[in-house]
Amino acid sequence: MRLVDTIMRTWLYHPFRVAMVDDQQQWRGLKAWSAARHIARVIEQASSQPRIGIMLPTSGTTVASFAATWLLGRTAVPLNYLFAREELKYVIRHAELDAVVTVGPMLKHFGDLPEGVKAIKLDEITFKGLPPMFRSLTRRDDHVAVILYTSGTSGRPKGVMLTTENLLANVEQIKNWVDFSPADCFVSALPQFHSFGFTVMSVLPAVIGCKAVFTARFSPPRILQLLKQHNATAFMAIPSMYAALLHAKSARPEHFASLRMLASGGEPLPDAVYDGYMERFGVALCEGFGMTETSPVTHLCRPQEERRGSVGRPMDGVEQRIVDADGKDVGPDADGELQLRGPNIMAGYFKDEAATNEAIIDGGWMRTGDMAQADAVGYTRITGRIKEMLIIGGENVFPREIEDVLVRHEDVAMAAVIGVKDPSRGEVALAFVEPVPGTSPDPKDLRTFCRDFLAGYKVPREIRVLDELPKGATGKVQRRALSKDTGLEPKATEA
Repeated sequence: MRLVDTIMRTWLYHPFRVAMVDDQQQWRGLKAWSAARHIARVIEQASSQPRIGIMLPTSGTTVASFAATWLLGRTAVPLNYLFAREELKYVIRHAELDAVVTVGPMLKHFGDLPEGVKAIKLDEITFKGLPPMFRSLTRRDDHVAVILYTSGTSGRPKGVMLTTENLLANVEQIKNWVDFSPADCFVSALPQFHSFGFTVMSVLPAVIGCKAVFTARFSPPRILQLLKQHNATAFMAIPSMYAALLHAKSARPEHFASLRMLASGGEPLPDAVYDGYMERFGVALCEGFGMTETSPVTHLCRPQEERRGSVGRPMDGVEQRIVDADGKDVGPDADGELQLRGPNIMAGYFKDEAATNEAIIDGGWMRTGDMAQADAVGYTRITGRIKEMLIIGGENVFPREIEDVLVRHEDVAMAAVIGVKDPSRGEVALAFVEPVPGTSPDPKDLRTFCRDFLAGYKVPREIRVLDELPKGATGKVQRRALSKDTGLEPKATEA
C-alpha cells in the first residue's frame, strides 16, 4: 500500500525531525516509525479480522495506530467515542471487529466492549527492543484503508469506505492546491474519527512530512497558545470553533500572524464570524467544502482568490456539475444539486449496496444531496441541504439564509433553524439561538431584527433561546436533536 510506505519512509528518512506534537509528548520521525511497527505486532497477535477498531483521543498515537493497521494490510475503523453507547456498539458489530486499539481512560468512559471484542490498551503496554519487521505485502491502491462511520441525519451510521487511492488522491489535491510543504505546521483539535481530522489534519501532514500539532480537547486558550508557540501556518476548523476563538477575550492578532491558511468547513460560515476575523485580527477565513464520501475535500478558497460566500472552485482532479430535478445541467448562478466525480470519491458504503447505488450514479457521479450554485468560472456557493429545505406557502426556503441573519445580531453566537408542520402554510420555520456569553437576547426583538433582512414568510414563527445548542463531535449543530421535544410536529424529512 503506497500510503503507508510513503508515511513510514517519510518518518524514517527524517528520524530526528519533529513529526507530531500532542498533549502528552513530542514525536520525532524515528519514534513514530518505531511505534507504528510495535503497535502492528500487538495488533497482529490480538486480532485475526481484516478490520481494526481505533478509539483514541486526538494524538500522535492515533496516527501511529493508523500506520500500524496499514502495515498489516488491514482496514482502520476509527470509532466515534462521542456516539451514544448503543450506537457505538452497533458500529463495532457492523464492522465485525474483534479488537479495538484504545487506552484505559477512554475505555473506562465507554464501558465494556461487546462480548468477544478485545481491548488493546496501549497505555498498559511497554514497547521494548528493536521494532519488529513484517513480510512485504502487495500494495494495492484499491485496498480499503479506512471505514469512517457517519452519524447521518437519521437511521443507523453508515460506513464510508475510502481506499488508498482515494486518500492519496485527496492528499495530493490539497497539497498542490494550497502548495503545502514540509515547512508547514498544522494545528488541530478536530477528532481523528472525523474525515477532516483524519485526512487533512493527520494523513496529509504525515505524507508530506510537515509538523502536526494535536490537542485532544478544543479550548480557545489552548488553541491560541499552540498557534503562537509553534508558529503555525495552517489551522482548519468548523465555524463554531472559529466563533469561540473570536469571542475569546485573550485572542490577539499576533496569535494568527504566522498563519497562511485559515480554512473553515463542515457547515456554513456565518457572515458575523467572517467579518469578526477581518475586523479584529485582520485575517480572512477561507471557506471550503467536502464530505466524508469525498475523502473529504473537494473545494477550497485559497487566500489569494478568496470570495465571500463561496467555497471556492473544485480542486484539480475534481469534476463538478449542478443539475435540476431531471438530472439536466443548470446554467451559471442557477440552483441545483451538486454532483461530484474524481479519484477521491469513496468506494461505497460498507455492506450497503443499495445506499451506494443511490449515492453513486451512472458515469461515477456522486450525488451530494447539497443544493448549490456556480458562476461561469466555477466558484461555487452551497445554498443548503436538499433534505433540510423548507417549503413555506409554496416557496422554497433554506435554513442557512435565516441562520445567517440571526447570527448578525450582536447577542447571538449560533443559530439553527428547522421546519415544523403548519396547517395553513404547509410548514414554518422554528429557530433556536445560542446567546453570546453574558447576553440575554429577547425572542421578540430577534423576530423584529429578522424582518429587516428577510421576506415575511421567511421570518421564524418562533425563536427559542437555549443556553447551548446541541452539537456533535466537531461542534456542528445537531438539528435532529432540536426537532425532538419541540412541542410541534417536525416535517417528515427533517434532519
